[in-house]
Amino acid sequence: MRISVKEWHPEHWSMQLDSAVVLAAGEGTRLRPLTKYRPKPLLPAANRPILEYVLDALVDAGVEDLHVVVGYQRGRVQDHVGPTYRGRPVTYHVQEKQLGTGHAVLRARDALDSDFLVVNGDEVVTASMVESVIDAHTVEDVATLAVVESDRAPEYGAVRLDGDWIVELVERPDEDTYRLLNAGIYAFGPSVFDDIESTDRRAGELRLTDTIAEGIRSGSSVRGVRIDGLWSTATYPWDLLTVARDLLAAGRVDEPERRPGVYVDDTASVHDEAVLRAPVVVGPDAMIGPGAVVGPDSALGRHTTVGAGAVVEGSVLDIDTRVGANATVVDAVTGQGATLGPGATVPGGRADVRVGATIHEDRQLGCVAADRASVAGGATVAPGTLLGTAVRVGTGAHASGVVPEETEVRR
Repeated sequence: MRISVKEWHPEHWSMQLDSAVVLAAGEGTRLRPLTKYRPKPLLPAANRPILEYVLDALVDAGVEDLHVVVGYQRGRVQDHVGPTYRGRPVTYHVQEKQLGTGHAVLRARDALDSDFLVVNGDEVVTASMVESVIDAHTVEDVATLAVVESDRAPEYGAVRLDGDWIVELVERPDEDTYRLLNAGIYAFGPSVFDDIESTDRRAGELRLTDTIAEGIRSGSSVRGVRIDGLWSTATYPWDLLTVARDLLAAGRVDEPERRPGVYVDDTASVHDEAVLRAPVVVGPDAMIGPGAVVGPDSALGRHTTVGAGAVVEGSVLDIDTRVGANATVVDAVTGQGATLGPGATVPGGRADVRVGATIHEDRQLGCVAADRASVAGGATVAPGTLLGTAVRVGTGAHASGVVPEETEVRR
């Protein structure tokens, strides 16, 4: 990568970038069991898939030509998005093996012959962020990327700036002194494809950030654009609760606002004696029974049901989730078609959560109930529990820890 710092001249005008590549091929293993049969970009950000926020941001920023790189569970992404999105054509490029973000970008090489955007498909961004990158990118730039200030920078791609130029880009640094992170919105010229191919592989992967970092170390200059606005992503299951809180706090949901902080789709049915505590969003065709209390910081997806007298707080309930009468559900994330029966209790709170071989201490997570998991009447689920796909927790039983898919937990 060879980019030189330039004095400003009138001919260094910014340009409209009509094409964008969305990286949606990843598996998201640290979000298991939610991603066992569903790719990370289709997980819920509040009550809509993360990927929809990305595509909306691009369309709203004026992008006309959408390219989506798919891989893991690619059929689900293609079925969900379709051949067009809001009237813009969508071209799919397949990454057969997960060989890194740079390798994913190369899948779209033959379809692009001018400067283009690249956006991570698993991070919530806004149109204004995309527009900032477009406005900053000039005809002579090879690379421009968005930078956002966040105390979570050490967890992701950390950045150091010198004026308008990035002087360091480090993936998950060991130190916590970084306060700027790579927001996953890039603009590149076509020469980036050759740069990616010449990048050293790491652990068998071609990583887009390694291409940029190698360019910086070799003396090239990469433009950084500091942006404001909502940026949110999920690495672990409990992060989906944070994403929902961020979106609700910013009012970044589609449903009409009935009163401050209370968003309810016109097709939802909310009983007159139910209580909605802001901020909360209730999706299409959802039903909330009498005496139920939903919120704050809760998101109900399409076709969810909350029975009479139930309490749902600080939770994200995905499509077709059923919460029975008088159940208590706190700090929970459910997959599609999950059931929490009458009088079931997910008390919520902080707990140590095991993800793979790693124990994450003191995380705010009541439980994860993956797709089609069911918790029968009167059962309890300990904080930090991960219920795999189609797990069955029997009547009056108690579940804790990591429960593998299709397991039956008996009293």
